[in-house]
Amino acid sequence: MTEEAGGSTTMSIQAKVIAEMRARIISGEVDPGAPLSELALADEFGVSRTPVREAFKQLQTEGLVEIRPRVGTFVTTPSRREITELFEMKELLEGAAARLLAQRGRVPEIDRLRRNLEEADAAVARDDREHYAELVGEFHDLLITGADNSKLEAHYKTLMNQLAYPRLVKTSLDQPGRPLQSDREHHLVLELIVQKDGDSAEQVMREHVRASRRALMAGLPVPGRGPLTDPTGA
Repeated sequence: MTEEAGGSTTMSIQAKVIAEMRARIISGEVDPGAPLSELALADEFGVSRTPVREAFKQLQTEGLVEIRPRVGTFVTTPSRREITELFEMKELLEGAAARLLAQRGRVPEIDRLRRNLEEADAAVARDDREHYAELVGEFHDLLITGADNSKLEAHYKTLMNQLAYPRLVKTSLDQPGRPLQSDREHHLVLELIVQKDGDSAEQVMREHVRASRRALMAGLPVPGRGPLTDPTGA
Protein backbone atom coordinates (compact mmCIF):
# COMPACT_ATOMS: atom_id res chain seq x y z
CA MET A 1 0.00 0.00 0.00
CA THR A 2 1.37 3.40 -0.92
CA GLU A 3 1.80 6.11 1.70
CA GLU A 4 -0.97 8.11 0.02
CA ALA A 5 -3.34 5.14 0.05
CA GLY A 6 -2.50 4.41 3.68
CA GLY A 7 -3.21 7.99 4.66
CA SER A 8 -6.50 7.92 2.78
CA THR A 9 -7.55 4.73 4.58
CA THR A 10 -6.68 6.23 7.96
CA MET A 11 -8.75 9.33 7.19
CA SER A 12 -11.65 7.16 6.03
CA ILE A 13 -11.61 5.17 9.27
CA GLN A 14 -11.40 8.34 11.33
CA ALA A 15 -14.30 9.90 9.40
CA LYS A 16 -16.46 6.83 10.06
CA VAL A 17 -15.66 6.93 13.78
CA ILE A 18 -16.48 10.65 13.94
CA ALA A 19 -19.75 10.21 12.02
CA GLU A 20 -20.93 7.32 14.21
CA MET A 21 -20.05 9.04 17.48
CA ARG A 22 -21.64 12.28 16.33
CA ALA A 23 -24.85 10.47 15.40
CA ARG A 24 -25.04 8.74 18.79
CA ILE A 25 -24.63 12.00 20.68
CA ILE A 26 -27.04 14.02 18.55
CA SER A 27 -29.74 11.33 18.68
CA GLY A 28 -29.49 11.08 22.46
CA GLU A 29 -28.30 7.47 22.37
CA VAL A 30 -25.48 8.64 24.63
CA ASP A 31 -26.64 10.76 27.57
CA PRO A 32 -25.33 14.28 28.27
CA GLY A 33 -22.47 14.09 30.74
CA ALA A 34 -21.75 10.44 29.95
CA PRO A 35 -18.06 9.45 29.94
CA LEU A 36 -16.56 8.20 26.69
CA SER A 37 -13.89 5.51 26.90
CA GLU A 38 -11.18 5.79 24.29
CA LEU A 39 -10.18 2.15 24.79
CA ALA A 40 -13.73 0.77 24.76
CA LEU A 41 -14.62 2.68 21.59
CA ALA A 42 -11.42 1.58 19.87
CA ASP A 43 -12.32 -2.04 20.65
CA GLU A 44 -15.90 -1.53 19.48
CA PHE A 45 -14.88 0.02 16.15
CA GLY A 46 -11.99 -2.40 15.66
CA VAL A 47 -9.43 0.40 15.33
CA SER A 48 -6.42 1.70 17.22
CA ARG A 49 -6.92 4.40 19.82
CA THR A 50 -5.56 7.10 17.49
CA PRO A 51 -8.69 7.51 15.30
CA VAL A 52 -10.84 7.64 18.44
CA ARG A 53 -8.56 10.25 20.01
CA GLU A 54 -8.71 12.36 16.86
CA ALA A 55 -12.49 11.93 16.75
CA PHE A 56 -12.72 13.30 20.29
CA LYS A 57 -10.76 16.39 19.20
CA GLN A 58 -13.07 16.99 16.23
CA LEU A 59 -16.21 16.49 18.30
CA GLN A 60 -14.88 18.90 20.89
CA THR A 61 -14.51 21.61 18.22
CA GLU A 62 -18.18 20.94 17.31
CA GLY A 63 -19.21 21.42 20.93
CA LEU A 64 -20.39 17.82 21.36
CA VAL A 65 -17.80 16.53 23.83
CA GLU A 66 -15.59 17.97 26.52
CA ILE A 67 -12.03 16.71 26.93
CA ARG A 68 -10.77 17.13 30.50
CA PRO A 69 -7.00 16.56 30.67
CA ARG A 70 -6.04 13.70 33.00
CA VAL A 71 -9.74 13.10 33.75
CA GLY A 72 -11.44 11.87 30.58
CA THR A 73 -13.80 12.78 27.75
CA PHE A 74 -17.49 13.43 28.35
CA VAL A 75 -20.56 14.20 26.29
CA THR A 76 -21.25 17.91 26.61
CA THR A 77 -24.09 18.95 28.89
CA PRO A 78 -25.26 22.38 27.69
CA SER A 79 -26.32 24.86 30.33
CA ARG A 80 -29.67 26.62 30.15
CA ARG A 81 -27.82 29.76 29.08
CA GLU A 82 -26.07 27.89 26.26
CA ILE A 83 -29.35 26.39 25.08
CA THR A 84 -30.92 29.85 25.09
CA GLU A 85 -28.04 31.30 23.08
CA LEU A 86 -28.16 28.47 20.56
CA PHE A 87 -31.92 28.89 20.14
CA GLU A 88 -31.43 32.61 19.57
CA MET A 89 -29.15 31.74 16.66
CA LYS A 90 -31.60 29.08 15.47
CA GLU A 91 -34.32 31.74 15.42
CA LEU A 92 -32.21 34.04 13.26
CA LEU A 93 -31.20 31.34 10.78
CA GLU A 94 -34.62 29.75 10.38
CA GLY A 95 -36.29 33.14 10.09
CA ALA A 96 -33.88 34.08 7.32
CA ALA A 97 -34.48 30.71 5.64
CA ALA A 98 -38.24 31.27 5.62
CA ARG A 99 -37.76 34.67 3.99
CA LEU A 100 -35.37 33.30 1.35
CA LEU A 101 -37.65 30.39 0.51
CA ALA A 102 -40.62 32.75 0.12
CA GLN A 103 -38.61 34.77 -2.37
CA ARG A 104 -37.84 31.72 -4.52
CA GLY A 105 -41.42 30.96 -5.49
CA ARG A 106 -42.60 27.47 -6.45
CA VAL A 107 -39.66 25.15 -5.84
CA PRO A 108 -39.66 21.38 -5.08
CA GLU A 109 -39.27 21.98 -1.34
CA ILE A 110 -42.74 23.55 -1.24
CA ASP A 111 -44.43 20.30 -2.28
CA ARG A 112 -42.23 18.33 0.10
CA LEU A 113 -43.21 20.66 2.95
CA ARG A 114 -46.89 20.12 2.08
CA ARG A 115 -46.45 16.35 2.22
CA ASN A 116 -44.58 16.72 5.51
CA LEU A 117 -47.50 18.63 7.02
CA GLU A 118 -50.01 16.03 5.84
CA GLU A 119 -48.03 13.37 7.71
CA ALA A 120 -47.62 15.68 10.67
CA ASP A 121 -51.37 16.29 10.91
CA ALA A 122 -51.95 12.54 11.02
CA ALA A 123 -49.21 12.01 13.64
CA VAL A 124 -50.66 14.71 15.89
CA ALA A 125 -54.18 13.31 15.47
CA ARG A 126 -53.08 9.90 16.74
CA ASP A 127 -50.75 11.42 19.37
CA ASP A 128 -47.69 9.79 17.80
CA ARG A 129 -45.13 12.15 19.30
CA GLU A 130 -42.11 10.12 18.28
CA HIS A 131 -43.03 10.27 14.59
CA TYR A 132 -44.12 13.88 14.87
CA ALA A 133 -40.72 14.77 16.36
CA GLU A 134 -39.05 13.24 13.29
CA LEU A 135 -41.36 15.24 11.01
CA VAL A 136 -40.52 18.44 12.91
CA GLY A 137 -36.86 17.88 12.17
CA GLU A 138 -37.66 17.20 8.51
CA PHE A 139 -39.80 20.36 8.23
CA HIS A 140 -36.99 22.54 9.51
CA ASP A 141 -34.41 20.80 7.33
CA LEU A 142 -36.58 21.34 4.24
CA LEU A 143 -36.92 24.98 5.14
CA ILE A 144 -33.15 25.37 5.30
CA THR A 145 -32.60 23.41 2.08
CA GLY A 146 -35.27 25.42 0.32
CA ALA A 147 -33.52 28.67 1.19
CA ASP A 148 -30.80 27.60 -1.26
CA ASN A 149 -28.00 29.30 0.69
CA SER A 150 -24.99 27.07 1.29
CA LYS A 151 -23.46 29.32 3.96
CA LEU A 152 -26.69 29.46 5.94
CA GLU A 153 -27.06 25.68 5.65
CA ALA A 154 -23.50 25.05 6.87
CA HIS A 155 -23.94 27.25 9.93
CA TYR A 156 -27.30 25.65 10.62
CA LYS A 157 -25.90 22.12 10.58
CA THR A 158 -23.17 23.07 13.05
CA LEU A 159 -25.73 24.73 15.29
CA MET A 160 -28.09 21.76 15.25
CA ASN A 161 -25.24 19.41 16.10
CA GLN A 162 -24.35 21.54 19.11
CA LEU A 163 -27.98 21.54 20.22
CA ALA A 164 -28.34 17.76 19.72
CA TYR A 165 -31.76 18.85 18.47
CA PRO A 166 -33.47 15.45 18.05
CA ARG A 167 -33.09 14.94 21.80
CA LEU A 168 -34.32 18.40 22.77
CA VAL A 169 -37.32 18.53 20.44
CA LYS A 170 -38.83 15.56 22.27
CA THR A 171 -38.65 17.46 25.57
CA SER A 172 -40.43 20.41 23.96
CA LEU A 173 -43.18 18.22 22.51
CA ASP A 174 -43.89 16.62 25.88
CA GLN A 175 -45.46 19.88 27.04
CA PRO A 176 -49.28 19.73 27.06
CA GLY A 177 -50.75 20.95 23.78
CA ARG A 178 -47.38 21.70 22.21
CA PRO A 179 -47.57 19.18 19.31
CA LEU A 180 -50.86 20.61 18.05
CA GLN A 181 -49.69 24.20 18.44
CA SER A 182 -46.38 23.41 16.75
CA ASP A 183 -48.22 21.83 13.81
CA ARG A 184 -50.45 24.88 13.43
CA GLU A 185 -47.40 27.16 13.47
CA HIS A 186 -45.78 25.10 10.71
CA HIS A 187 -48.92 25.41 8.60
CA LEU A 188 -48.94 29.19 9.00
CA VAL A 189 -45.28 29.48 8.06
CA LEU A 190 -45.80 27.46 4.88
CA GLU A 191 -48.93 29.43 3.99
CA LEU A 192 -46.97 32.70 4.17
CA ILE A 193 -44.10 31.22 2.16
CA VAL A 194 -46.49 30.12 -0.58
CA GLN A 195 -47.97 33.64 -0.58
CA LYS A 196 -44.41 34.95 -1.09
CA ASP A 197 -44.78 37.11 2.02
CA GLY A 198 -41.17 36.94 3.12
CA ASP A 199 -41.48 39.51 5.90
CA SER A 200 -44.37 37.73 7.61
CA ALA A 201 -42.88 34.27 7.01
CA GLU A 202 -39.69 35.33 8.76
CA GLN A 203 -41.58 36.90 11.66
CA VAL A 204 -43.85 33.89 12.21
CA MET A 205 -40.95 31.45 11.90
CA ARG A 206 -39.01 33.34 14.54
CA GLU A 207 -42.05 33.36 16.83
CA HIS A 208 -42.36 29.61 16.29
CA VAL A 209 -38.74 29.02 17.37
CA ARG A 210 -39.27 31.18 20.47
CA ALA A 211 -42.38 29.17 21.36
CA SER A 212 -40.39 25.94 20.98
CA ARG A 213 -37.68 27.30 23.23
CA ARG A 214 -40.19 28.24 25.92
CA ALA A 215 -41.70 24.75 25.81
CA LEU A 216 -38.26 23.20 26.00
CA MET A 217 -37.19 25.29 28.97
CA ALA A 218 -40.41 24.41 30.77
CA GLY A 219 -39.57 20.73 30.32
CA LEU A 220 -36.00 20.90 31.60
CA PRO A 221 -35.34 20.12 35.26
CA VAL A 222 -34.52 23.07 37.46
CA PRO A 223 -30.72 23.27 38.04
CA GLY A 224 -29.77 21.41 41.18
CA ARG A 225 -32.80 19.12 41.03
CA GLY A 226 -31.60 16.61 38.49
CA PRO A 227 -29.86 16.30 35.11
CA LEU A 228 -30.04 19.37 32.93
CA THR A 229 -31.34 17.59 29.89
CA ASP A 230 -33.72 14.68 29.69
CA PRO A 231 -32.94 12.68 26.54
CA THR A 232 -36.28 10.88 26.67
CA GLY A 233 -38.52 13.93 26.47
CA ALA A 234 -38.94 16.99 24.16
